[in-house]
Amino acid sequence: MEEDRVGNLFSGLVKIMERLRGEGGCPWDQQQTHDSLKPFLIEEAYEVLEALESGDPTRFMEELGDLLFQIVFQVQISAEKGEFTMEQMLEAISEKMRRRHPHVFSDLQVADAQEVLFNWEDIKRREKGEEKGISALDGIPRDLPALLRAHRLQDRASRLGFDWPDVVGAYAKVEEELGELKSALQAGDRGRMEEELGDLFFSLVNVARFVEVNPEEALRKTIARFISRFRHIEESLRLEHRGGEARDLEEMERLWQEAKSRERTGKE
Repeated sequence: MEEDRVGNLFSGLVKIMERLRGEGGCPWDQQQTHDSLKPFLIEEAYEVLEALESGDPTRFMEELGDLLFQIVFQVQISAEKGEFTMEQMLEAISEKMRRRHPHVFSDLQVADAQEVLFNWEDIKRREKGEEKGISALDGIPRDLPALLRAHRLQDRASRLGFDWPDVVGAYAKVEEELGELKSALQAGDRGRMEEELGDLFFSLVNVARFVEVNPEEALRKTIARFISRFRHIEESLRLEHRGGEARDLEEMERLWQEAKSRERTGKE
């Protein structure tokens, strides 16, 4: 059965990790700790996102495998320290998923996906026993990129009903914050500038959430376009034997628009 093969392959990966960390294994792998592997865990997660955006399923599969290996690595270290085993981790996450999906694994009826999210948050609060000081916003990692964290915080608050009724209210807030930023700029108040820019970014993230656009992904794609267009400017200037330097901003803008036009033509 395919299910048996998947289980055997996963067990084989765990055994590979045990071998690498065990006697006669890999010196580098043996030296690693939870902390030393943090950068690799983050790096692999971002490489998964890049592979997903590339549209290359083979690359995506490979990067998912690398990320899975980092998880197996971390669990092996915990097992060696007597903290928990792979079996315990899998049991815990399986039980959590069954518990938080009573509309699938029990007889609870739900109307739509939004009700599923409300139930999820309610179950999570009950799991924590309504501990003193527990917030619905707890559990969202502080080290997430700021745009992504803002998106997750707003989404979490929305599940509890703290939200605009539609995108109109969210966009009006953007215009309000833009006006306040303009006022701060005119006043030359650097402290207010920082605060109002932060408010404006946060409001734009909220609009992105309403139109179902991931702000972190949108900004990454904009950055990629900026790099591509700027390289076109540099290459165009080099071909003109100008050492990569423009005479004026107007010429650079012309080349920028040329790069944009080529992008549109490529999409058609």
